[in-house]
Amino acid sequence: MATNMQKLVGASEEDDEEEMEMDVKEEDEESREKQIAAEMMMGVDGVMPSTSGSDQFQYQPQSQEQVSNSGGGGARRSRPLEEKERTKLRERHRRAITARILAGLRRHGNYNLRVRADINDVIAALAREAGWVVLPDGTTFPSRSQSSTPAAGTSAGMTSSSSQMMSQQTPSPPTTLQGVSSGYRTTVEYNACNMKGVFMPTPSPYDLSSTAHAQSSGMVADGGEQTERLPPIPGSMEIINDKQIIGLPTKLPERDFAGTPYVPVYVMLPLGVVNMKCELADPDGLLKQLRVLKSINVDGIMVDCWWGIVEAHAPREYNWNGYQRLFQMVRELKLKLQVVMSFHECGGNVGDDVCIPLPHWVAEIGRSNPDIFFTDREGRRNPECLSWGIDKERILRGRTAVEVYFDYMRSFRVEFDEFFEDGIISMVEVGLGPCGELRYPSCPVKHGWRYPGIGEFQCYDQYMLKSLRKAAEMRGHSFWARGPDNVGSYNSQPHETGFFCDEGDYDGYYGRFFLNWYSQVLVNHGDRVLSLAKLAFDGTCIAAKLPGIHWWYKTASHAAELTAGFYNPCNRDGYSAIAAMLQKHGAALNFSCTELHSLEQQDQLREALADPQGLLWQVVNAAWDVCIPIANENAFVCHGRVGYNKILDNAKPVNDPDGRHFSSFTYHRLSPLLMERQNLMEFERFVKRMHGDAVLDSQV
Repeated sequence: MATNMQKLVGASEEDDEEEMEMDVKEEDEESREKQIAAEMMMGVDGVMPSTSGSDQFQYQPQSQEQVSNSGGGGARRSRPLEEKERTKLRERHRRAITARILAGLRRHGNYNLRVRADINDVIAALAREAGWVVLPDGTTFPSRSQSSTPAAGTSAGMTSSSSQMMSQQTPSPPTTLQGVSSGYRTTVEYNACNMKGVFMPTPSPYDLSSTAHAQSSGMVADGGEQTERLPPIPGSMEIINDKQIIGLPTKLPERDFAGTPYVPVYVMLPLGVVNMKCELADPDGLLKQLRVLKSINVDGIMVDCWWGIVEAHAPREYNWNGYQRLFQMVRELKLKLQVVMSFHECGGNVGDDVCIPLPHWVAEIGRSNPDIFFTDREGRRNPECLSWGIDKERILRGRTAVEVYFDYMRSFRVEFDEFFEDGIISMVEVGLGPCGELRYPSCPVKHGWRYPGIGEFQCYDQYMLKSLRKAAEMRGHSFWARGPDNVGSYNSQPHETGFFCDEGDYDGYYGRFFLNWYSQVLVNHGDRVLSLAKLAFDGTCIAAKLPGIHWWYKTASHAAELTAGFYNPCNRDGYSAIAAMLQKHGAALNFSCTELHSLEQQDQLREALADPQGLLWQVVNAAWDVCIPIANENAFVCHGRVGYNKILDNAKPVNDPDGRHFSSFTYHRLSPLLMERQNLMEFERFVKRMHGDAVLDSQV
């Protein structure tokens, strides 16, 4: 054993005193002398084990200054006093640096390191996360029995009591197929403080982002115990340069959704289905497409009712003609309707293929008073929607913004009363911000933003600044009535800024005040508008849409979410207050971001430290905690079976203890590509499985 230990330290016995001191423990000089004497009596030849029970790798060569003279009983050679003081100062400095490193690993990396952990504990934790087996005596070797990185090693951020639970419930980190397995951590590992005790679905075999990291059963855990893991994908695995390469088989087994709850499926109509004259753009072509959708048992359609079309020319002058004809067509086909009160402009964002501005009379007001629009730090206006600062300001021809929204919704309710009475209109989604989503326009493409930039705060119009000043004065710190000045620009990354970096100003006194105010304005806006929507659409389900801002989710600050108005850093749940507000009005939550799955997307997600699956289940659990329905739509074009399976697995979680599921799904969106034969057959199969019907083909 001693020979093996000597081989481990090898050349370190010849290092100078300063190198040796980097691993010296905190014991004083007297205890070190006693230990050396004890080792000499035991006959250890030239090496000394560390005092820490968990330091499996650390051994220290004896300093010549501590070895007795050749006579065996002479006086010790003592070091000069100044040298001892310098050594103590160096050691204190090293311990302080080590303490900061370990604190960062515990807080941000979620490593479960002991209080007096050292570099050997960190190496052991990293080795386990990389898929190696580290035995209690320090023996380390690569595991040949597993397909990739362990998903929930006991040293990778969970206590032993929670590790066993998470091994069965937690999706594993994303991987790169036919490439070296990734070392990125899942959100459950990274943000355990946020996700403790919440439901996480079991990964399915067709989930490319998780199953490739599933462990085989019988894996040796930290304490030598056998823990049960999900079986690996039944494919091939190669070992190249000690790195494991995973190959997917040509076909994978699917979940059988026969007999599962019925989830209605809607299809979103094209943005320009009704033109600027409020007429149907192509009624004959649309009728043919709707008949095809009806033939494959789609439940209904979703359509935007654009404020910029209906109330385009003058206040309180509404034109619903095109929508009347569309709704009659839908009723004749015995389909259902989901309608969106779209109080934002269309055009300029990703996926927009038409241009529908805000009403002309609103644009005229904006030319004389541009502060009605959201404004960034540089003074650039965003006319995509109205600033929430004017919700209660009578500057829209004598009306407040909230009154304008309510008058529009009330006109719609009166115009289509028979469709409400007959139950044809099953849900009304209320637009609450850009793209109809409850968020700030923090990432405008027209201002140069590109993924995965963190975006910018949008609170510099005079009405928002007035609200900020009032909040600062109420807090007793009037000098806080300003936006942060070290936040970078639209395309910055968190670590490049003083505000969003780890331990940045976002978590300081001013940062917490500002972010709390900024996010509360968002919640208050949703609260005001939905309270009037509930009044206008009494008896019909109303909903609000939240975006899936998943990039930089694995950082401490969650910078992209902060600029969008979601106060959701790693030590705070930013979605519970929104869920409580929706529950207050009996509103459903519509959330996208469920189908990110492809290898190309996984590469992009890793670069941006993104985790759409972790974000999804944080939002879902926040909604289910207050018992509100969850509707869903895909964020990207989806025609393949793998994407559909991902959506299905999220919509109907296999291991939810309460049997919960999404209330509806909306496909985004109707297009000629969807109508192609092969794509339509795949979509029909998806609809059947959403409805809980049996399908013949059960292979991917």
